[in-house]
Amino acid sequence: MTYSIPKDFLWGGAVAAHQLEGAWQADGKGPSIADVMTAGANGIPRQITDGVKADKFYPNHEAIDFYHHYKDDIKLFSEMGFKSFRTSIAWTRIFPQGDEEQPNEAGLRFYDELFAECHKYGIEPIITLAHFEIPYHLVKKYGGWRDRRVIDFFIRFATTVFKRYKNQVKYWMTFNEINNQTNYKEQFLMATDSGLVLEPDDPESEALMYQAAHYELVASALAVKIGHEINPEFKIGCMLNVSPLYPATCKPADAFQALKAMQRRYWFGDVHALGRYPRHMEAFFKANGLRPDITAEDRVVLKEGIVDYIGFSYYNSSTVAAQENNPEFHFVGSEAAQENPYLTTSDWGWPIDPLGLRYSLNWLADHYHKPLMIVENGLGAKDEVTAEGKIHDDYRISYLKAHIQAMKDAIEKDGVSVIGYTPWGCIDLVSAGTGQMSKRYGFIYVDRDDKGNGSDKRLKKDSFYWYQKVIKTNGSDLG
Repeated sequence: MTYSIPKDFLWGGAVAAHQLEGAWQADGKGPSIADVMTAGANGIPRQITDGVKADKFYPNHEAIDFYHHYKDDIKLFSEMGFKSFRTSIAWTRIFPQGDEEQPNEAGLRFYDELFAECHKYGIEPIITLAHFEIPYHLVKKYGGWRDRRVIDFFIRFATTVFKRYKNQVKYWMTFNEINNQTNYKEQFLMATDSGLVLEPDDPESEALMYQAAHYELVASALAVKIGHEINPEFKIGCMLNVSPLYPATCKPADAFQALKAMQRRYWFGDVHALGRYPRHMEAFFKANGLRPDITAEDRVVLKEGIVDYIGFSYYNSSTVAAQENNPEFHFVGSEAAQENPYLTTSDWGWPIDPLGLRYSLNWLADHYHKPLMIVENGLGAKDEVTAEGKIHDDYRISYLKAHIQAMKDAIEKDGVSVIGYTPWGCIDLVSAGTGQMSKRYGFIYVDRDDKGNGSDKRLKKDSFYWYQKVIKTNGSDLG
């Protein structure tokens, strides 16, 4: 048996509705959690305001106006040779408040037209149901995913779009980067993942996080089961943020801290792919009095709603060390983080570690024995436009080249099953973490700055032509 990139490999690019569509009130759309997030900067967190304030700037409101430019943008993706396009359906375009009985037809029609435009060029849509855009009404009225009733609202949304697009979309994912919320002390991550708007260091944060995550996992499993009933050909996956955690030294305590950190970060994958909570998490819940509301019926649902594939993002690795004041190796995001002296960093301080992608692919394959799809990977960087209107982004090409080579090594040398690669922000968009436009990932430059100014003109970067060649040769020419 030979191992190589499949001929039907899903080369493409990835975005999220709230980060590029704009048109935040168009055609009946309601506000999402993303619509009450102000702009931030590197080291300056975005604020989550109590509703939309007249004196604040909300970059997602207009984003890059993909809502009105999608035909031209999809044409550019086609010119690159995209086989797939990963985006999300904005929940509040379909159910503006989130708890209505009937959907918004205008919102449904927009995605009809978007998916038709993709198919016009032979581009397969890969659709995320919940990508950091829970309806703001559900946050205010129900407290987000802390309330079990939100499961029913999500299932109504999922069922509606599954039925509407059953012949237009084959690949789906339920919750984007669901495991981000393990860093429950970061207000932004809790709000975007679960709609939990809490004060920093709220003593209930950890318990609320585990409860909300459980309801999301039940909702995901129900959606998988219902989706397969609507169309047995659907391929429905989960989506994890994968950043492998290395021990800072070969000291046994550091190695064990890294092990526990991996367990705390990736148990979500066990529930999605294996249909059960791992025993180490059951023991952790019991030891720390964190037993969330889990019913016997829930456990049956989780077993019946196992995903078809693992979608994941990979940007960097992390390094951790044991903490003297933490004898039980409790892990909360960055608290145990250490700088890795063997890695360089991006303009935004993210470690650059191509081998970490191969490590991640092997780790996921060993644990879940499912096909894998890399649905986010990329370099946020500052781009300069020359007087001739060119963008020479060799740094982005270098980053992506190294990571695609790591993916190829995992496929060819390690036998890992990878079905697609959709680098993040294939067209410049609003950064989720900072709200900036200057943190650019795309192959296509969009003329808009951090204050929302610009013509929205699209320009092809050098990486546009490089990625075009990569796709055309099915990854054989990375030069």
